[in-house]
Amino acid sequence: MSELFDSYASDLQQLKEGIRQKIDQSKSQNSEAKKSTLRRAEMELEEAEEVISQMDIEVQGFPQSVRSRFAVQIRGFKQEVQGLNKEVRAGLSSSSGGGARGGYDAAYADDDADLEAADSATANRQRLLQGTASLEDGTRRLEESNRLALETEDLGADILRDLRSQREQIENSRDTLRQADQSIDRSSKTLSKMIRRAKQQKLVTIGIIVCLVLLILLILYNKLF
Repeated sequence: MSELFDSYASDLQQLKEGIRQKIDQSKSQNSEAKKSTLRRAEMELEEAEEVISQMDIEVQGFPQSVRSRFAVQIRGFKQEVQGLNKEVRAGLSSSSGGGARGGYDAAYADDDADLEAADSATANRQRLLQGTASLEDGTRRLEESNRLALETEDLGADILRDLRSQREQIENSRDTLRQADQSIDRSSKTLSKMIRRAKQQKLVTIGIIVCLVLLILLILYNKLF
């Protein structure tokens, strides 16, 4: 999470060291050389402020639980850069008058070259910072898409498991129904056999009763006649 922030902090530290070195170096230089050195330091101050701005943007994407800790670091960086800026301004003010015309022209030419180089370096750094920020944003989006894909995959797996479980339940229910149908068929056949036997026994009983009645009538007839 803080890798890009740490990279910005490392760049800022290098810029601060370079600015401090130029401030110390300017103290032993003549007026025009001092002005040239401090102008280069001024350019690096602008780069430092831009890096701090990028750090500020990066911190906005951090969780609230850690954002305050990084915000404190940024405030400290801003105070350090402001202090360096005051020293550079003071040095430029003290070197604003004096110096031979030839020395001024030479220093002015050096300043133009330094300004051009500083502008190019600033533009390159700006493009690098923008590219890094875009890459970080793209990485975040890719991680978010990957997280959503994993969640969707897990959800799909859960749905498949549920469908498989429901299928097994349906198959078990179908087997149970098949067994019940077979039991009903067996019971129906057994009941049909019992009904047939009951009818047969009823017919036999009726036949026996008829035979007994006829036998009784025959006996009575013989006795009477």
